[in-house]
Amino acid sequence: MRLLLTLSLIFGASWSFAETPKNFFELSSNTISGKKVHFSTYRGKVVLVVNTASQCGFTPQLKDLEALYKKYADRGFIVLAFPSNDFKQEKSANEEVQKFAEKEYGITFPLFEKAPVTGKDQQPVYQFLTTQKPGLLFKDVAWNFEKFLINRRGDVIERWSSITKPSSDSVIKKIEKALDEPL
Repeated sequence: MRLLLTLSLIFGASWSFAETPKNFFELSSNTISGKKVHFSTYRGKVVLVVNTASQCGFTPQLKDLEALYKKYADRGFIVLAFPSNDFKQEKSANEEVQKFAEKEYGITFPLFEKAPVTGKDQQPVYQFLTTQKPGLLFKDVAWNFEKFLINRRGDVIERWSSITKPSSDSVIKKIEKALDEPL
């Protein structure tokens, strides 16, 4: 330990000894209204995490996401939306994002604060997701409306690109399979 401390002082490195989350349910984030939510709240549920944007060609997927949420909520399914302006297609204020999503698409699933899903300022939720399930070509999220499916144990079990609609057979089959699996 002394050697590590000495090396960090010599090289000016900043070492982090924080534990990496073992599963999704060890994370937390702030809702779009600023309230901190510990994802342990969702333990035992199947979770679909989506990075959203209000002014994207894929924004109509919010309608399909709401339909999925309503269809499977009573079986322990939830959608969590994480607005981001990484691709310059999100409104400026959290309040605008929330009003838009509720008014235009009637969403009732949780929205979280607008925050980066890529780059050096990537929020911890997306650091975890992209480490657990890197993309085909790149580790980071490539565009708005990428989807990550988390099973009831908090494991990231699938990732879909923006072009895969939430209503697609591949998404629905994976969600139903995850819902059918015991804890």
